[in-house]
Amino acid sequence: MGEVFLEAFLDTLKVFPFLLVIYILIELIEHKTSLTENRTILQGKLAPLIGSAAGIVPLCGFSVMAAKLYDKNYIKTGTLLSVFIATSDEALIILATDISARAAYAILPLILTKFVFAVAVGYLANALFRREKTAEPVPEGEAEYSCGHHDKSAATLYFISPLWHSLKIALYLFAVNLAFGMLIYFVGEETITSALGAHIMLQPLITSAVGLIPSCASSVMITSAYLHGGIAFGSMVAGLAVNAGMGFVVLLKNVKKIKRNAALLAVCLVISYIIGITVNSFAPLLGL
Repeated sequence: MGEVFLEAFLDTLKVFPFLLVIYILIELIEHKTSLTENRTILQGKLAPLIGSAAGIVPLCGFSVMAAKLYDKNYIKTGTLLSVFIATSDEALIILATDISARAAYAILPLILTKFVFAVAVGYLANALFRREKTAEPVPEGEAEYSCGHHDKSAATLYFISPLWHSLKIALYLFAVNLAFGMLIYFVGEETITSALGAHIMLQPLITSAVGLIPSCASSVMITSAYLHGGIAFGSMVAGLAVNAGMGFVVLLKNVKKIKRNAALLAVCLVISYIIGITVNSFAPLLGL
């Protein structure tokens, strides 16, 4: 048991410096550019395409911005879905900081898969709801759509916040690594692999349900499960396709439109499951 704990700790310790560097870079990108403050980025005919590309970038502001714009009727349903499906929360960061071949092979396919499905779903939904009306473009000077850190000092923004975020993700990683280590120790790797393989159609449904949890812990759990060989690539994609972070929280705060928001949540869950089983059908052909 002691060696399981030590191995989980060392595995987590190895990635911590990379996590810190990446989160510092993310803060620099987010606060030195106007990416999450450009209120017209999700408007126009190219909105689902731009929204899908924006959602891929691991910044906290995009899904929140899209949810707020949608709630004010500034963007269409398909555009919102394209951002939500493309968003992966912490997944790309976890994959980028992992030195295994499994992680290296998965990064580009994950980005491309989520982007393609996000664009397709976005344009399809906007076509189906082509009569959906939107309000006038958002005037400059309205509410902020970023993560709300602009009132913090430079030291807090570019070091303390990334350090705190890195520590939090490292803790999640340690918990997941320890859990998988104990599972393998007590149950056995072959038993676990065969059991999960026998329920390949159920995996995307489970991961999609986990992905709905509005916390970075859910994306960490799903991605780590894939890296440990616990779930298939398509199952990881399914969980991350519905993992819109705080986007759903923003929508669900509007109790006046609870039926609409509940329907959106259900649609995202169904779409994610379909994406998962579709990708799982082809992923073995690509060695994923």
